[in-house]
Parts: sequence; structure tokens; C-alpha cells
Amino acid sequence: MSSSINRELLSRTEVLKSIEKDIENNIDTLLNPISTSWQPADFLPDLQTDEGIEQLHQLRQRAQALPDELIISLVGDMITEEALPTYMSWFNRLEGFHDPTGTSSNVLSRWVRGWTAEENRHGDLLSQYLLLSGRVDMKAVQITIQHLINNGFDSGTGTDPYLGFIYTSFQERATKISHRNTGRLAAKAGDKQLQRICAAICADEKRHEEAYQFFIEKMLQIDPNGVVLAFEKMMRHQIAMPSQSMFDGKDQNLYDSFSRVAQKAGVYTANDYAEIVGYLVEKWNLKNLSGLSNEAEKAQEFLCKLAPRYKKLSQRRKLTNDPIDFSWINGKTLYA
Repeated sequence: MSSSINRELLSRTEVLKSIEKDIENNIDTLLNPISTSWQPADFLPDLQTDEGIEQLHQLRQRAQALPDELIISLVGDMITEEALPTYMSWFNRLEGFHDPTGTSSNVLSRWVRGWTAEENRHGDLLSQYLLLSGRVDMKAVQITIQHLINNGFDSGTGTDPYLGFIYTSFQERATKISHRNTGRLAAKAGDKQLQRICAAICADEKRHEEAYQFFIEKMLQIDPNGVVLAFEKMMRHQIAMPSQSMFDGKDQNLYDSFSRVAQKAGVYTANDYAEIVGYLVEKWNLKNLSGLSNEAEKAQEFLCKLAPRYKKLSQRRKLTNDPIDFSWINGKTLYA
């Protein structure tokens, strides 16, 4: 963009417009070609064959050795992935995103559709694995998914694309961490195939995370004050978890129940939250940004001190050991 333009007066839409070329130049690496992408069938038994029937028996045998806490974490992650219609509709409400026909050729619309298509495989793969495993009550899980989509989700971003891309930069990294840790626990329990499944999903989330962080990097070059202030606003309100409105028709605090189990299992913890904040502050080099407005400088100072503060709070957090009945595993009681 011309340096003669007063950057302070740029709208969110103008900033998005100014980075479209950068996205266009990188979209082929930010998204994988469908022709070379993995599909859920690549990781699951082919039940058209006798060999596939034997593979199914082996899958079920391995799944029996998985701890209940890991199964709950896996179900919660899958349900989060399955609320994809909510996330896509949220994306298309952000300022600067405009796809009136659903087939627009502009790069932001193509990114959203491509991202959605890649993400769609995650829920499909995990859902099919859990169905074949025989470890969960799939009707209870499906009821939870329907409630989650029906209840909707408020990310706290409104229509602001700065907040939107900060939110996704955080959430994609959080999802990557969750799947990575689930895979690690699966391998420890002897299920290398589930580890491979988690690793494939994790690789997608890593690429998506890097894409959104790249978008923010480009926005910072154009409107550093606006981006820093948006980041501060997001963190003062804290990150809303996308599955926080999950409900199975029984447990009114189901998300809290699930997150307590995930915390206890080490799948996703308060310390992970703190580390993500610190990672983004470093990734976007916020500490060394100069020429900011007074208001943005205050936001910069707040953000640079936030991760250590969250880490201290996470260390003080006391884990409970209360009984929780999960409909997902036929009403079995876990303690978290």
C-alpha cells in the first residue's frame, strides 16, 4: 500500500483487502490439494473386505485398553469438531467477508470454504473411529452434537475480522495441542493407530494455525495499533471455548465436566492456555513493536505480562476429584 495513506483511518475491510494478495500468493501452501489430502477412510478398516473385518476386531481390541478419561477427551474433541456449521456461518459474518452466492472466487471466500472442507474430515474421522470402537453411546454423543449446533456459539468477536483472526490463531493452536496430547496418551495405552489419527488432524491444525497467524502478521504491518488493541480486548474477555454450550440433555454443566477430565488427563490444561498466549505475543513480536499510540502501548504492556500471570494462576489452581456421570460412556462415573 502507498505510504501516503493515513493508516489510522483504514477500515477493517480496507486492511483485509490490502492483504488479499498475500493470501492469494500463499493459499496453495496454506491449504492442501484435495487430490493429495488424507481422507477418514485412509485410517479406518475397509469393511468391504475380509481383511477389513479383521482390522475392525483389532481396532476394537486396542480401544478396550484406552482409559475412560482419554475416551471422554476424544469425544469432547470430536463434538467440538462436529459443530463446523456454526464456525463457517460465524466466519461469513465477519466484516470484509462476502460470499453472496456461496461460490465466490475472491480469496477470502475460497479460504473459508477450503478451511471448512479440511476441517470437516476431522469430525468425520473421529466420529467413525468412536463408532467402530464400541466404547461410547453414540446416540448420547449425537444428541450432544445436535444440542451444540442448535445452541449456537458466541466467540466474542462480533463481526471484527481482527478479533476473528486472533481468535482462530489461538483456537487452532489449542486444538492442535489437544489432539497432540490425545495421540500421545493413545500411544502410551498401546493404540498406535489412534495416535496416527490424532497426528493427521494435528498436522492440519498446525497448518491452519500458521495461516491465521500469518494473516495477523500482515495486518500488524498495516494497522499495528488496531491489531494490538483487538488482541488486548480479546484477552481481557478471555477466549470463549467453541464447545462451551454443549449439552447432552442431562448434564447442564457438561462442558465444565469434560474440561475437568481433559485437564486431569493432561489433554488440555490451564497451563496450555497460558503458553498459547505467550507464544502469540512472541510470534507477533509484540514486545518490540514501536511507534504505537499511547492506548496501544498500554495494551502492549498488558499483553506482554499476561502469560506469566496466567502461568502463576494455573499453578495455584486446585484440581477437584468430584464424581461425574457421563452419558457418553453409558452413565459411567469418573472423578475429576
